[in-house]
Amino acid sequence: MSQRNICVSDQVVHAKACTVREVLDRVGGKWSIGVIIEASQAPVRFTELERRITGISRRMLTLTLRNLERDGLLTRTVYPTVPPKVEYTATDMARELYDSLVTLTEWADRHREAIAASREAYDRGRTTAGATAPGAG
Repeated sequence: MSQRNICVSDQVVHAKACTVREVLDRVGGKWSIGVIIEASQAPVRFTELERRITGISRRMLTLTLRNLERDGLLTRTVYPTVPPKVEYTATDMARELYDSLVTLTEWADRHREAIAASREAYDRGRTTAGATAPGAG
């Protein structure tokens, strides 16, 4: 095999890895998880999502919805009413992801206090030990 073929092969593997990373970044994002969970229950409107997802800004919700729709995880339906009614629904692909996201969020909820306590203990130990360089010790 020539050097050129190895490079092409490496590029293909890298391209696939980047795609997987991008997908995981999207579906694992802070706001995407909440949107997918809500939209998997039933069709949901923008204002409902805004109320249900604590801390999300209108701008971030808009961006998240657009990105999830672009990725094929949500469908956006506009009804011809005045004012227009818009609903977001999880696609089959997003509903397949739903159970994993629920499991992940339940795990995080179960362990958040223990993780917070571990962080505090670690930070206290670093402060009293004089904050040694990473890997030293």
